[in-house]
Amino acid sequence: MASANLNVMIKAARKAGRGLVKDFREVENLQVSVKGAGDFVTRADREAERVIKEELMNARPSYGWLGEETGEDAGDDPTRRWIVDPLDGTTNFLHGLPHWAVSIALEHKKEIVAAVIFDAAKDEMFVAEKGGGAFMNDQRLRVSGRTRLADSVFATGIPFAGRGPLPAALQDLAQLMPVSAGVRRFGAAALDLAYVAAGRFDGYWERGNKPWDVAAGILMVREAGGFVHGIRENDDPLESGRIIAANPTLLEPFAKIIRARD
Repeated sequence: MASANLNVMIKAARKAGRGLVKDFREVENLQVSVKGAGDFVTRADREAERVIKEELMNARPSYGWLGEETGEDAGDDPTRRWIVDPLDGTTNFLHGLPHWAVSIALEHKKEIVAAVIFDAAKDEMFVAEKGGGAFMNDQRLRVSGRTRLADSVFATGIPFAGRGPLPAALQDLAQLMPVSAGVRRFGAAALDLAYVAAGRFDGYWERGNKPWDVAAGILMVREAGGFVHGIRENDDPLESGRIIAANPTLLEPFAKIIRARD
């Protein structure tokens, strides 16, 4: 049984997702503006955040807010805030690639307690609550059971257009790819983490994330039985943006490779 808060989050994600799917079908007609090198903001992105914010804040007007497009609002309740990415995978969206998602997390006293990642193009709704497990379309999620790097597939983000530490990412790839079954770069951090939770990927790492990129995914992986840490051992991955996630058996050998350069 989902909590009242999670039901509100699911409703908001579905409503925003319906609008995004409609715009995705007409991607060539989207009005596009440039926010930064390689980082496009579309009318669809802004509208999705407006829809989500309206739904969530109408339901919980005292909660704080942190959104990719509209920034931060402390709210009257300093212990709770929504953390939202209305369209994770914007570049995929603009290029007609059906791999993007709505990501919504609820933070309580600096801890993520509820999460929704909605892949509207594929109609896959990933949800999780602290202590309640993780699910995709009502099916319980578990991280993979693989135990050897050689059998495992990992996901990451590779810096582009001058954004982020490209040399470190390339060094990671040079060390990990020869000892693993492969690395994927799909361009949507929220879905990378959801796929770790679902056992589709065995692990994920990336530097330079924003809180809205990973907040929901952190809880999703943990509630599916996985581990999530900072690349630097004492880091909070939500604050630092440097994150590593994997199933319990793979985390140590995987992290050893990634942390060698951090």
